[in-house]
Amino acid sequence: MTIMIPAWVNGEIKPVEKLEAHVKGLRHKAVSVFMVCGQDILIQKRALCKYHTPGLWANTCCTHPNWDETAEECAIRRMEDELGLEQTQPVYRDTVEYRADVGNGLIEHEVVDLFVIHVHERPNVRPNPSEVMDYRWIDYHDLRAEVTRWPERFTPWLLIYIEKYADRIFNDEMLRISVG
Repeated sequence: MTIMIPAWVNGEIKPVEKLEAHVKGLRHKAVSVFMVCGQDILIQKRALCKYHTPGLWANTCCTHPNWDETAEECAIRRMEDELGLEQTQPVYRDTVEYRADVGNGLIEHEVVDLFVIHVHERPNVRPNPSEVMDYRWIDYHDLRAEVTRWPERFTPWLLIYIEKYADRIFNDEMLRISVG
């Protein structure tokens, strides 16, 4: 199945096959979601069959909208597809842009709509094994420490989000360093 995503070609947004966008390093639309429960963030380890960054830890959900869907629709759809989480309510936080080498000659040059889903209780996660090989909840500050200590374990975009855009994604209470 060919997946067509919105990408900029000669200054216009056009439908482009997803792999082609990555091979050519075309600037394209993307969606990233962070599910948060208190100070904890749900992260996923990408399945080994993924065509780039397999086996690396990423944010809760990261994907590309189909040509004919909104970013919010995409976030809801992929939370269910990847993690079995239905009826989520993503809240738009910001749009950021980054460019990163993701290995195997592929480039992510993304304009990303960032969403956060706040939950009061950890939901029952049912990962799709073709998308996700593992998942875990991790305290925000522990995640920052792991990203610093073992960056090779994480996707390039998660490193970028934590290092450059945390203040645009997370609330002030989460960003505060605990003292004592």
